[in-house]
Amino acid sequence: MSGTASLWEAVSVAAASLRSSKLRSFLTLLGIILATATLIAVISVIHGMDVYIAETVSDMGVDGFRVDRFPVTGRFDPKKFVEMLKKNPELNPAEFDFLRTKATLVSAIGMQASRRVPVACGSEQMDDIVVSGVSPNIAAITNTRTALGRFFVESDDRRRLAVAFIGNDIKEKCFPSVDPIGRIVRVEGRPFEVIGVARAMGSVFGQSRDAFVMIPIQTYFKMFGSRRGLRYAAKAIGPEYLYQAQDEIRMLIRAWRGLRPGQEDNFGVFSSDTLVERWNQLTGAIAATAIGVVSVFMVVGGVVIMNIMMAVVTERTHEIGIRKSVGARQRDILQQFLVESALLAAAGGVIGVLLAWAVSLAVRNLTPVPSTIPVYAVALGVGLSATVGLFFGIYPARTAARMDPIAALRFEK
Repeated sequence: MSGTASLWEAVSVAAASLRSSKLRSFLTLLGIILATATLIAVISVIHGMDVYIAETVSDMGVDGFRVDRFPVTGRFDPKKFVEMLKKNPELNPAEFDFLRTKATLVSAIGMQASRRVPVACGSEQMDDIVVSGVSPNIAAITNTRTALGRFFVESDDRRRLAVAFIGNDIKEKCFPSVDPIGRIVRVEGRPFEVIGVARAMGSVFGQSRDAFVMIPIQTYFKMFGSRRGLRYAAKAIGPEYLYQAQDEIRMLIRAWRGLRPGQEDNFGVFSSDTLVERWNQLTGAIAATAIGVVSVFMVVGGVVIMNIMMAVVTERTHEIGIRKSVGARQRDILQQFLVESALLAAAGGVIGVLLAWAVSLAVRNLTPVPSTIPVYAVALGVGLSATVGLFFGIYPARTAARMDPIAALRFEK
């Protein structure tokens, strides 16, 4: 008998054994099923979040970065945050003008400030809409795309015109069947002429990214003042100069604020790499916890499989004796039980994959959390399950292979 034929025979025998004891097989596989489902569910959520993070930070590009009042930290520390509230001053237009005139490694630098206020159009009233004041170059810096009309220009900002660039949600709510260009929206009761509409960006975590109104930054200052909530966005002269440009801006701000050598920054400078690094730290902690849980489930499932396979060996002792008496080798018996153990565990892995898929589907449809199962997660789950079954099946298989055929033939249940 060839090795391939022997393997296929072992698989068919193992499959027949699993079919003949469905309930026992299912109960045996509970640990493996839970382990695989947990592993894939965690991977699917992390993968979906990875996609979200990549899409969210993509507006900065590979050469963009931002300056904010507070730095981006990996773990929220309430005590540290209270300290920063006291010592970190607000960013301001005078500081921005200093950076704009002194920085040499940035191709563009702009200002942004936001707040949530009521926005109305005709009889429609929308509360809690994000209204942002932005520099005319912010569209280029943050890769904001225009679907209709145009973005602001310098003359709009310099003259503090009441013009607005709106998100797709505002357009659909206010002007669903008409051209919005030239129409009026009211920001806190003040009329603004719509000059452009942004390309739709969709929603994340159930929150739309298209419910916003942008106005020129000088107009924003005229309405709301320039003392709070300001931040800067900049683009390096090239991707290879990103870190040098960040360092230059950092040194210029420190010089403007009179920070001495050794004093901690009282502001934050970050790029997409910073956000991705912080996210990877978080997902690393989540993954480590998941690995611990999965490991426990896998070990428990493996021990149960070993015990069940020992019981199967006992049940088939007479059969093993017959097979050996007609010429079956130790290797054939060993292979049969190893394949059965691996197939049993792999079946649990497949059930776990189906369970994880159902959970992922429910999470994606019923919650705002993005969740997608990558192909490698399915292969990893099933492959790990089969490996556990193979490892914990070694002892029962060796016990069966080493049986004395005469003693086995004499065995009675």
